[in-house]
Amino acid sequence: MKRILRKFCGPYSPIVLLYILALPVLSVSRFFLACWQSERISASGISWVEFFMQGIRSDIIQISLFAAPLVLLLPMLATRYSWSVWKWVSYIWVVGAVLLLAFLEASTPAFIIQYDFRPNRIFVEYLKYPKEVFLTIWSGFRLAFLLGLLMSAFLAWLTARLMRFWLKVPHQWKYRKQILLFPCVTFIIFAGIRSTADHRPANPALFAVTEDSLVNSLIINSTWSVAHAIYNMKHESSSSEIYGVLDPEDILRSTGTWTSALQLDSDSPLLRWHPASIRRDRPLNLVIILEESLGATFVESLGGRPVTPEIEKIKHEGWWFENLYATGTRSVRGIEAVVSGFPPTPARSVVKLSLSQNNFFTIASLLEERDYHTEFIYGGSAHFDNMKLFFNGNGFSSIIEQKDFPNPVFTGTWGVSDEDLFSMADQRIQALHDDGQSFFSLVFTSSNHTPFEYPENRIEPYDADPATDSNAVKYADHALGQFIETARTRDYWKDTLFLIVADHDIRVYGDELVPVSHFHIPAIILGADIQPKRIKSVVSQIDLAPTLLSLMGISAEHPMIGRDLGSEDPERPGRAFMQYYQNYAMMEGKRLVILRPDKEPAFAEYDFMEKKLIMKDLQDPEFARRALAYALLPSWLYRNQLYH
Repeated sequence: MKRILRKFCGPYSPIVLLYILALPVLSVSRFFLACWQSERISASGISWVEFFMQGIRSDIIQISLFAAPLVLLLPMLATRYSWSVWKWVSYIWVVGAVLLLAFLEASTPAFIIQYDFRPNRIFVEYLKYPKEVFLTIWSGFRLAFLLGLLMSAFLAWLTARLMRFWLKVPHQWKYRKQILLFPCVTFIIFAGIRSTADHRPANPALFAVTEDSLVNSLIINSTWSVAHAIYNMKHESSSSEIYGVLDPEDILRSTGTWTSALQLDSDSPLLRWHPASIRRDRPLNLVIILEESLGATFVESLGGRPVTPEIEKIKHEGWWFENLYATGTRSVRGIEAVVSGFPPTPARSVVKLSLSQNNFFTIASLLEERDYHTEFIYGGSAHFDNMKLFFNGNGFSSIIEQKDFPNPVFTGTWGVSDEDLFSMADQRIQALHDDGQSFFSLVFTSSNHTPFEYPENRIEPYDADPATDSNAVKYADHALGQFIETARTRDYWKDTLFLIVADHDIRVYGDELVPVSHFHIPAIILGADIQPKRIKSVVSQIDLAPTLLSLMGISAEHPMIGRDLGSEDPERPGRAFMQYYQNYAMMEGKRLVILRPDKEPAFAEYDFMEKKLIMKDLQDPEFARRALAYALLPSWLYRNQLYH
C-alpha cells in the first residue's frame, strides 16, 4: 500500500488516504446505527441497498469537502522547497478530519435518543452553554460520553499511526507532473462535492427519500448534517424560501392580513385594532406558567400517561384546550409563540436572532406601555438560549434567575426546583399586588428537563428509576398544583388571569413527515372570573396571546395574527402551524399540507382518535399556497423588522 501510494499518488497520497481512512469510519457507524433502527428503516419503504448506497454517496460529499482545502493548497506547498511543510500540514489535516468525523458519529446515538435525529443545529447551539450541557451529558449519558471519547481518540491514534510513513516520504515527483494532474484531481474532488449533474448541488434534502425524518438523517453522516446546519444558520433571514417564493403582497393576501393598498409601505403592516371580548373597569393581571417539555404525552385525558393528576384536577376550573399544538420542538420556539404570537420558521427562534433583540413585539412590551410591571422568573440561568437579552430588549422590566434565589430547597443541573420557582413567583406577585401595581409575570419551569433532577420524597414515583421523564413530570405537576392551591388563597387570584401551557413535548419523534401527536400540548386558562369551558377546535400556540389580552379586558393595536378565542366561535375547525426541523406543516381542522425543501407539498389528514397522520395522494394548490404564505410571512416580517 505504501509503495503504491508513493509511486502512483506521490504528493496526492494524503488526499487518497483521507478517503481510504474516513469512508470505513462513516460506513461502519451507519451500519451499526441501521442495525439499531432497523425497524424504522424497514417500515420507511427504502431498500437496504439504496439506504447504504445513498449513504456512501453522502459520505463522499463530506470527505470531498475535507479534501478540497488540501487540493487547493497542494500547488503552493507540495514543492521541493516546502515539502516538509506539505507533509505535516496534510498529516495533521487528515488526522483532524478523521477525529472530527469519529467524534460526531460517536455523539450520534445519544443525540438520536434525545431528538430522534442526527446531530444538527441544536448540537451547535448547545455548544454555547458548556456547563449545562456537560452536566446534562455527565448525568444522563456518562457511559456513552466516555465510550465516544475513547473511540474517537482510538481512531485518531490509529489514523496517526497509519499515516506515520507519510512523514518519511521524500519529494520524488517532478513539479510539472503534479501540476498536470492537478486539474483532473480538482475536477474529481469538486464533482464529489457536487454529487449531481442538476443545476443545484446535492444537499441533505436530496437524501430525504422517505417520510421518516430519522431514516433520512441516517442516510447522511453527522458531520455533513452539522455543517449544513451551520451553513443554514448564516442564511436564516430568508430560510423559509426553501419552500418557494411569493411577493409580499401575495403573502399578505393569502394569509388574510392584507387591509389596504398602502399596507406594504407601512413600518408595521400587520398592525391592527383588536377589541377585547370582555370590558373591564381595570384590566386583569397576567401570569403565564410555561411548563418545560410537558406534552400531551403526560396527560391521561389527552391520551398520555397518568402522571399529571393536578392538571387533571384544575382543568375543570377554567378553559381547557383539548387540541392545542406547539409551533416547534424547542423552548425558545414556545416562548416565541406564547409571548410574541409569532409563527414558526425553519430558522432559529427570534429569541436568538439578531434583528429581534429590541423593538420586536411581545405582550410584555404592550403591557409595559400600560404601566404593567413585566417580569420573567426562571430557576436557571437566564442567559441560556439568549432569553435574557431578548426579554430585556423587548418589554420585560425585570428578570429573576437562579442567582436571585437566596436559599433554594433543591438545585439541579438546570437550576432550582419548581417548588423554589413557584415560591419566588408567589412572593413577587403578592408584593406587586400589595403595592397596587398591575403586573405580567412569565414563569418558566425547568424541573422536567433531562437529567430529570428533583427533590426526594415529594411524589409517589411512576417509574422505579427516579430519574425518568415521567417522574420528573409528576414532580413538576405536584409543584404546579401546590402553587395554584396557594394562589387561590391570595388576594391577587381574583384580579389575575393564569395561563398554564407547555413549551413543547419532551421528545418530538416518529416516522411521519411531521409527528403531529408529539406537537399536542395541554393548556389551561383560569383565575379571576373565568368560567369552565372546553375548547375542542384545533388551536395554535400563537392563538394564546391574543386570547389572553381579550380576556384581560385589553383592547389594543398589535401585529399578532393568532385567533382571539374569546371573540371567535371556539368550535370552528381552527388551524395550527408546526415546524419540524425543515418540514413545515399547516393544519386546518384535520387537513394538513406539509412543505419540504426542494419537494412538492405533501397532503394528509390527521386521525385524532388514533393520533396518526394519514397521507393523501391529492393536490390542493390553494391550500398549499396558503401554507406557503404563512411559512414565508414570519421571515419577511423579521427580515424587514416589521413586527412591532
